[in-house]
Amino acid sequence: MTQTPRSWVTAGLPPVTYEALTDGLPASRLWSLLLDAAEARAVRRRPAELMEQWDRDRFVQPGIVDQRTFVDIDGHLLTAASAFESIELSPVAPLGVCAIMGHASQHKVLSALRGTELVADPTNVMALECARRLHRDPAATVRLATSHRCVRAQPVPKRRGLSANFRIFCLASAGVERQSHAFVVDAMAEQMKVMLDVLDRLEKHGFAFPDRRITLLSTQDRIALGDRIVAALGGAVVTRAALEHPYYNQGLRFQIAARSNEGTEMPLIDGGAFDWVAKLTSNRRAVYVASGLGSQLVPLMFRRPTGQQ
Repeated sequence: MTQTPRSWVTAGLPPVTYEALTDGLPASRLWSLLLDAAEARAVRRRPAELMEQWDRDRFVQPGIVDQRTFVDIDGHLLTAASAFESIELSPVAPLGVCAIMGHASQHKVLSALRGTELVADPTNVMALECARRLHRDPAATVRLATSHRCVRAQPVPKRRGLSANFRIFCLASAGVERQSHAFVVDAMAEQMKVMLDVLDRLEKHGFAFPDRRITLLSTQDRIALGDRIVAALGGAVVTRAALEHPYYNQGLRFQIAARSNEGTEMPLIDGGAFDWVAKLTSNRRAVYVASGLGSQLVPLMFRRPTGQQ
């Protein structure tokens, strides 16, 4: 069913035209029509308009961290994740991947042409790749890692380190569940260990993550699995909490926070278990665990002051 449009968007547009654009036209014809419209507008633009957009448009601004710094940090992140295959994602993903996987409004995503959208969450896209590999080999255990620049369209809070385009480091694990939920327990514990190792490595290279707080959240029916995950971490101090956020729809989530160089606790790492690969493969036993580290925040909020060891 077509969603009721916002009035200002469709003002002056015949209802039959809106219906054709949203439901009626085959996808190939719609993309061709939109491409023609974009081309017609592009060739009429003046250099002054390009400069004006470059100055005001938050989506086209350069990153706020020096590129050499990111290359250096990415090296440490990927070294810590040596058990995970490193992949380079395309800048674009299939249209609707965030809406279908993460139930996000399409208005929070930068939609593109030819049935695509700019990647807003690499873990959604990595679920597609995990599902493809499990289709090819149902017995496989898939481990993927990536560092990706994302674009999100929702309003950005005016806080240091936040921008419409930003870099995030992600891990993804997928496979068929084993006896006693061993796969999800092992995958969650492994990703938590890798992320903690990431922080340890970065602390040897000019960064600091004091007062770390690890939290394992679970629904009531997953408390025992949470206990096993904590035990697998080998003595790390972990705070337990009830999971209420519906995004983590398999009842398990972890967070790692640290005190920034401004003195405030900042959530830096977030991960959990999802049913996305189960849906993509039509296999209820397929497990998907994914996590992300806001790597853009590392050089901006956790760099050790000059002179400190």
